[in-house]
Amino acid sequence: MFLDVAKIKLESGKGGDGCVSTRKEKFVARGGPDGGNGGKGGSIWLEASDELSTLLDFKLRRKYKAVAGQPGSGNKRTGSNGQDVVLKVPCGTSVYRVEDEISLGDLLEHGDRLLLAQGGKGGKGNWEYRNPRNQTPMHAQPGKAGRSLEVRLELKLIADIGLVGMPNVGKSTLLSVVTAARPKVADYPFTTLVPNLGIVDLGDYLSCTLADIPGLIEGASEGKGLGHEFLRHVERTRALLLLVDPSLENPAETLDVLRGELEGHGNRLPELPFAVAVTKLDLLDDEAAEQALAAASEWSLKNGASETLIFSAVSGQGLKNLRHLLKRLYTHGHGG
Repeated sequence: MFLDVAKIKLESGKGGDGCVSTRKEKFVARGGPDGGNGGKGGSIWLEASDELSTLLDFKLRRKYKAVAGQPGSGNKRTGSNGQDVVLKVPCGTSVYRVEDEISLGDLLEHGDRLLLAQGGKGGKGNWEYRNPRNQTPMHAQPGKAGRSLEVRLELKLIADIGLVGMPNVGKSTLLSVVTAARPKVADYPFTTLVPNLGIVDLGDYLSCTLADIPGLIEGASEGKGLGHEFLRHVERTRALLLLVDPSLENPAETLDVLRGELEGHGNRLPELPFAVAVTKLDLLDDEAAEQALAAASEWSLKNGASETLIFSAVSGQGLKNLRHLLKRLYTHGHGG
């Protein structure tokens, strides 16, 4: 099961209290203070792991509390620190404070860490309060309270190129043909219910990651259909490939809708370099294929697409050209 949004409540550990104690040693006429400090409370961290691909664990458990620090004791002994809690999340996870929607950070690469709730500081024992004017202080400091907060985790897949198109345009079929991914493929809309990733070999020791998200419909950026929930998964891509079905009456109008939804979502999607690909070439005769490609090319020139081509993932026609296009998009997206 894929889960890309989760809310969790966190509470770091309280610091241990300082100790009030005096020495009681044989043959020592006047014992002095020897109360130790309290230990530090446990903190709560997030850590990115490339072994995870979903936030499902946080649906099963939504509250996390770190261990408190232990109080100090006599003979100047400091209490033990509370153990930290380290929560593993998939690479590409963004963290927001629920209270005010402030971004707390992103964990993009394996091993990245983010401190969310620092443990409370341990209190000072009476040994720390001794001075020439008060040589036997009989007070200590209580430990500091831990921190409580609620955060929202959002998984945004990390891919090089995002595939964007209407339902049933052939995104999943393309992904299954050019990569080792095996997304669900069927002849009805919305077969893709979760984002899928695949790695395509571009040659010359290059490879790129493709992200396939559920199909967009008009109004997706405003909450219609399924695609709006997953547009965040192409926010981190470096380029986009817009796919259009030539069987539709007006491919240019379809491309206008796709472009409008990307602009409506915002978050840098409208600024990404993009190309246009007409799908399902195997279903067209030569004249229809030429007309579809011409219409898409005309739209591309007006809207800043880098290239336009036509292909069929079923028959393999045009796939070689598509790989070259993906390579150029990948190079462009990486500043080449």
